[in-house]
Amino acid sequence: MLNKVLILVAEDEPFIALEVALAIEDAGGTVLGPAASVKQALALIEANIVGAAILDVNLTDGEITPVAELLNSRGIPMVLQSGVGLPTALSAQFPDMEFVMKPCEGAKLVARLGQIISER
Repeated sequence: MLNKVLILVAEDEPFIALEVALAIEDAGGTVLGPAASVKQALALIEANIVGAAILDVNLTDGEITPVAELLNSRGIPMVLQSGVGLPTALSAQFPDMEFVMKPCEGAKLVARLGQIISER
């Protein structure tokens, strides 16, 4: 389904990151990361050609907003997830952003990302 697309995983919870990474690989994608911080995610984006992303809204060093802004400016499809909801400012800035509440199975996140990629 994902045809070797390089997918950034930004998630600070190790078990969730592992589940998402395995789901990406099972769907034929290639995992970049996981990045546990905004700083790590930005460095990975700058050093690689990212095709898509699955991002936790809150990482160890703050909200994912800078990463979402950079990916959005490059037209890179992404799915955001959080256990506490999407921050109001982020929701206002990206009203059409795909958002999923945790807990969510990694396979479901990847399937939704695959749909977004195929629609483009």
